[in-house]
Amino acid sequence: MEKFSEGNFIAICNKLAKKDKELSSIIKKHGHPPMWTRPATFQTLILFILEQQVSLASAYAAFKKLKEKIGFVTPSKILSLSDAELRSCYFSRQKIVYARELANAIQKRQLSLKKLHSSHEDDIRHELKKIKGIGDWTVDVYLMHALQRTDLFPLGDIALVNSLKEVKQLPHHVTKEEMLTIAESWRPYRTVASMILWHAYIQKRGIKLGV
Repeated sequence: MEKFSEGNFIAICNKLAKKDKELSSIIKKHGHPPMWTRPATFQTLILFILEQQVSLASAYAAFKKLKEKIGFVTPSKILSLSDAELRSCYFSRQKIVYARELANAIQKRQLSLKKLHSSHEDDIRHELKKIKGIGDWTVDVYLMHALQRTDLFPLGDIALVNSLKEVKQLPHHVTKEEMLTIAESWRPYRTVASMILWHAYIQKRGIKLGV
């Protein structure tokens, strides 16, 4: 169960750059990517739910509004809010349901985030996907950013897919299988390769990250 950390992140980036000329040119042009990590908490999972299928800017606006309202985000605080209060924090009808389902699962001890720390990735995926509204993308980014596992490649992430197409000059209609084949050469460090690709995407567009 390999993890990346401040101690090995740059070395992994450099290893990937030696294997792949496009990743190397991203690092030459933009420098190493930030080591994007978040705490392995309920609050982080709520942020990932807010990030599903929307721009980062709108997810961060909702998260900021929620934090202004309740401070550090906990299951009991989420469950104490009415639909109207959650809507005022820019939660959609679906995301209100997802946030409450997750909060209930943790409060009722059906899910222990602490136990996930040392679990196998397949078990983590199985446990998290029991929760309504948590699918593969949310599990992938939790494994990558919160648990710092090294070998995830979330093809459900539009920014990652678009960056891969741009960097590798792939046709618009490239299949998932073809993209996974390209990513094979980056094993067991596909998470870090993804971060390099996200870095290229963000730098190219001048995106400011707010959380």
